[in-house]
Amino acid sequence: MKPYRDPVGEGQQSVWDFPRPAVAERSDRHVRIEHRGQCVADTRRAVRTLETSHPPSWYLPPESIAPGLLRASDRRSLCEWKGEAVYWHLDVGGTLLRDVAWSYPDPTRAFAMLRDHVAFYAAPLDRCTIDGEVVRPQPGGFYGGWITSDLAGPFKGVPGSMGW
Repeated sequence: MKPYRDPVGEGQQSVWDFPRPAVAERSDRHVRIEHRGQCVADTRRAVRTLETSHPPSWYLPPESIAPGLLRASDRRSLCEWKGEAVYWHLDVGGTLLRDVAWSYPDPTRAFAMLRDHVAFYAAPLDRCTIDGEVVRPQPGGFYGGWITSDLAGPFKGVPGSMGW
């Protein structure tokens, strides 16, 4: 069943116009993550992934992440397009946020630009912004997309969207 599509306003793009299978593209938009008063990451060299029904996930180059904050996790998952993901805990000010980030150390050829870049779930973090706009996390606990005002949904992850 196809979901009702939200109206697309001026300056917006519908996530239903994003491609399937997913793609990755470089972006010069300003991506910043803050937690407990500390800058976790800051870049204008992110890679975003686009997939039908999903807000973009933002992958940050390793040099844009404050050193010493990431701790390896034992968690793994498999994406049919990107390959095997490894997960990361974030240690900020003595607080450990478990499995808050993920990366692809050996992505598929189509997603080679993601190698060693790290994506973060927005929900557990104090502030994630794109070009200064605070993002909303993609609904549900599994997906890691960031919603900004330039996107129209509905977004995968809302109740009833498992069959989309």
